Amino acid sequence: MTITYDSVKPWGRLFAEYVGMFALTESELRGKRILGCGDGPASFNVEATAQGYRITSVDPIYALTVAQIEQRIAETWQQIHAQMIRNLDMFVWTAFNNPDEVKEARLGAMRQFLADLDQGRDEGRYLDASLPDLPFEDASFDLALCSNFLFLYSENLSTDFHIAATVEMCRVAREVRIFPLMGLANQESEHVVPVIEALTARGWIVERVPVAYEFLRGANQMLRLRR
Repeated sequence: MTITYDSVKPWGRLFAEYVGMFALTESELRGKRILGCGDGPASFNVEATAQGYRITSVDPIYALTVAQIEQRIAETWQQIHAQMIRNLDMFVWTAFNNPDEVKEARLGAMRQFLADLDQGRDEGRYLDASLPDLPFEDASFDLALCSNFLFLYSENLSTDFHIAATVEMCRVAREVRIFPLMGLANQESEHVVPVIEALTARGWIVERVPVAYEFLRGANQMLRLRR
């Protein structure tokens, strides 16, 4: 059982999933400067903004128009859905009962994102930028989050890229959280240990933290890095 993609796919996650993936508390969200790296078409930013949180999301997909992103989603969601159906045992079916529920949740999140994109760009909440080069000053954020990009796409991104991306997030934020630690092959990414070693050598406190969220089976830990 395995899932393979030739590139990173747009697949929107919900605010509640971010809270679960990163074990976020109200005190960690309220009044803090939060950066989402590789957020893609998630509804995290729009939902969080509606609750009064300060979120900045970066992703190269934000250079595209709403229509272009809609087209990209239309070209890829069926592939993602089909791979999920072929690999049912790779997932934990508690939050969702079946792949169709996942599809509807993801498409719903992406519709929320698309409806918010133009306004969010005008407000500076969605920026066309990507790891490992972020357009921010040192320590611009209290917390940087990276969801379902680093480690997940282990086959697509090198160890050097993972280290450079993590170092860059640590440059711009006082704390960094990355989820999950597993790749699409349903095993821990080969890049996790080199990232831990590289950031520990730079003086960061690095720990694996269990979280309550688990959809990809076994993917129930995040990497937490603190100054």
